[in-house]
Amino acid sequence: MADIWEVYAVRYAETLTRTTRDNFIAWQDIHDAPMPLDYFVWLLRCGNKHILVDTGFNEAAAAARKRKLIINPVDALAKFGVSADAIGDVIVTHFHYDHAGNVDRFPAAKFHVQDREMSYATGRCMCERVLSAPFAVEDVTQIVRHVFAGRVCFHDGHDVIAPGVDVYRTGGHSDGLQIVTVETQRGRLVIAGDAAHFYANMQRNNPFPIVVNVPEMLAGWRLIEKLSDGDLNRVIPGHDPLVSRSFAPVPAGGVDVFALHENPIHSQGGFN
Repeated sequence: MADIWEVYAVRYAETLTRTTRDNFIAWQDIHDAPMPLDYFVWLLRCGNKHILVDTGFNEAAAAARKRKLIINPVDALAKFGVSADAIGDVIVTHFHYDHAGNVDRFPAAKFHVQDREMSYATGRCMCERVLSAPFAVEDVTQIVRHVFAGRVCFHDGHDVIAPGVDVYRTGGHSDGLQIVTVETQRGRLVIAGDAAHFYANMQRNNPFPIVVNVPEMLAGWRLIEKLSDGDLNRVIPGHDPLVSRSFAPVPAGGVDVFALHENPIHSQGGFN
């Protein structure tokens, strides 16, 4: 029987200024307007069990990428009452710098990754700057160190992480990108991560420009639609500021944390 989980989005970096033409492959027929991007990690909690989805980026990456870190995600979790050593499992959706930093700061965790992502991030594709640019070699190297320490669990497609928590490989944005489904009091949520940066990517059927395989990204959206029973309100994209405005904030020591397992304040409408 599946457990019922609480799910929290933790916003850890300042909004990045972008416009619509930055966020869609086919932008020519879209009116150009501000369309900023936010940064989150996601905490799953069931009793005294904690699973973290993605680990954000750290101070060094913020300086290198000219991003504005509000608070390191590890410190944000501590303010929310969850210490790094209380995290038993970390699901890394993919190895891009803003999802796989800080992997050296969870001493008790097992790291869950897709076979395809490890092969992609350590293989010949990283010889191409256009493909390697979103990765940080320090993060990938640390994950490899975890492999040799016996702390990485590999998955090939769909797998069960814990009762009520599953992963599915979709690819698309990165070759081994995986999404996460979580059983909650309001039904099964889909943490899409960067399978879709924004709700609008899925609603307009128009991918974010950083994409390795467009057909896989589109197929991933069909899977997300199926897993969410066609309810876009149960889908959590990777970087959409609408998440912060659509779900209730919770007290978290001054950190931006939002309760995704509670009914949204605002509806997102439907899929395309």
